[in-house]
Amino acid sequence: MPLTVRLGLVYGAIFIGTGVSSPYLPVWFAHHGLNGGRIGLILSLPMLARAFTAPLLAVWADSFRLRRTALVLLSAGVTAAYAAMVLPLGFAGWAVVWFAASSMFTTLSPLADVIVLRRARVDGFNFGWPRGIGSAAFIVGNVGMGAILTRGSPELVLVWMVAAAGLSALAARFLLPPDPVREEGHAGDLSDRLAGLSGLLRDPVFMTAVVSAGLIQSAHAFYYAFSTLAWKRQGIPENLTGVLWAVGVSAEIVFMWFLEPWRRRMGPRHLLTLGAAAAIVRWSALALSPPLWMLFPLQALHALSYAATFFASLLLVERLSTPRNASAAQALNSALSGGVLSGLATMASGPLFDRFGARGYLLMAAMCAVGLVGALRLHGLRRLDPA
Repeated sequence: MPLTVRLGLVYGAIFIGTGVSSPYLPVWFAHHGLNGGRIGLILSLPMLARAFTAPLLAVWADSFRLRRTALVLLSAGVTAAYAAMVLPLGFAGWAVVWFAASSMFTTLSPLADVIVLRRARVDGFNFGWPRGIGSAAFIVGNVGMGAILTRGSPELVLVWMVAAAGLSALAARFLLPPDPVREEGHAGDLSDRLAGLSGLLRDPVFMTAVVSAGLIQSAHAFYYAFSTLAWKRQGIPENLTGVLWAVGVSAEIVFMWFLEPWRRRMGPRHLLTLGAAAAIVRWSALALSPPLWMLFPLQALHALSYAATFFASLLLVERLSTPRNASAAQALNSALSGGVLSGLATMASGPLFDRFGARGYLLMAAMCAVGLVGALRLHGLRRLDPA
């Protein structure tokens, strides 16, 4: 099997679960009697802690000889945690279990990115091809579950998530190449790994890049947590919600698969600036609860608000890190974009949705405006100029 296909199937196993958990886990929680404030709190707690959990998990991941070992163990842990959520634990119990599950699950993608980015550079393929397969699997998840929920119980959301997490463990073990953490074939000692992490935290250019990208990406928090409920309040059924999400991810796939030459010409700094501008337009428009026909072009802006920002952050992080701290660098990037910043935005989104409905998107637009300022500050830095 070609390496790009194998790597793509690993992403697919990860994101076919995300395609269900992102839009529909709030539906599962609401089915069990939780309001918007409590849903937002449960979803945000692991995000807030990711500033600590993600770097620690990355340092732990680098303690193994092979990069794939950590992904196998984390995926197995996620499977067990998801299965435990079927128990009648109540708000506090679900918060604890989801904290563990989410902390492990959200580390899978950045650890996989380290492997795939290196392979793309060494073997000369477009990183967007395997990553785009993951996005296609995301569509399968959200469209499939949207159709299922029109006739079935929200309990099926959790069934899908457990099965997908188990599949990701198998894919990590049997499809990922046995790449070593270090070229010498052994894992570095703890002091060396912590020194690499500390160097990143003291680098002002690195922190400006990841915080700016993190603000833009984390501004998707209201959309991820409450778009399904907001559209349902407008009278849009779950099966069309799945289609709308699919439009956004389809635009993301086109960006990843077919725009590689254009991305190279643009460079990561311009991609980040463009992503911020598109996100401001997208969230400002969604705050007005536009009619169904207008939602489709707004969803297509996901190619810029998410995909362009995502690619820009990966490329900036790779350029500003070294092999010894690559895992920590991508984990820090992920911890900010999908972690503490996203956690704060998600926590705020619950009360905003309960009180203002779709107008909560305006806070997301404001976050992107701050991210745009940071992105503009990266222009002119010689350190980020192409080699």
